[in-house]
Amino acid sequence: MLELILLVLIAYIVGSTPTSIIVSKLIYKTDIREHGSGNAGATNIFRTFGWKPALFVTAVDMFKGWLPAYVAGAFHSNSIAFANNSDLLMIIAGFAAVLGHTYTVFAGFKGGKGVGTAAGMLIALFPIALPFCILVFILTLMTTGIVSLGSMLAATALPVTLFIIEGINPDAQISLTLRVFALMIPVFIIFTHRSNITRMREGTENRFEKARIFKKK
Repeated sequence: MLELILLVLIAYIVGSTPTSIIVSKLIYKTDIREHGSGNAGATNIFRTFGWKPALFVTAVDMFKGWLPAYVAGAFHSNSIAFANNSDLLMIIAGFAAVLGHTYTVFAGFKGGKGVGTAAGMLIALFPIALPFCILVFILTLMTTGIVSLGSMLAATALPVTLFIIEGINPDAQISLTLRVFALMIPVFIIFTHRSNITRMREGTENRFEKARIFKKK
């Protein structure tokens, strides 16, 4: 059990690294939480500083989710809890990283929405299904310009994609653990986007204009 606790703590600390806050303070000498939506995430970095720093923040945030999950999956120890279920170990470590990003210990437990970090974890868990989810996100963003809606629809597409994959290839090795977890992901992403849902209902949610996405420096 001690090994599992250490794994969770390390994953949480890795996820807690406040990438957007570090970038905004080191490069722009300001705190991203004082701009735009006040959220410490890549989307707010994009709106405030442009696509280049946003791309860097997104890449690092995804890596924060991928690394703990990948390491947990490759962890070889018969003494660690759930040693016979590597999928569950990957989920525990990845989810700890997502919680770290969302409730970072380095910024008063107020971080980003967790989408980028969750995407990194999902790359480790669902390397085949995730590209389809990313496609849903891109199409939604191009159609509506709403990042939050794209994130929620992409998360919802995950269990649907797994169902389709199993239908096409009955021999696909998708464990019960991964199936259940895939159903939990949309719930968590929608929960963290409660304020965005409210703004969408009110018609005040921020939108990206397709023409300006790559014009910002």
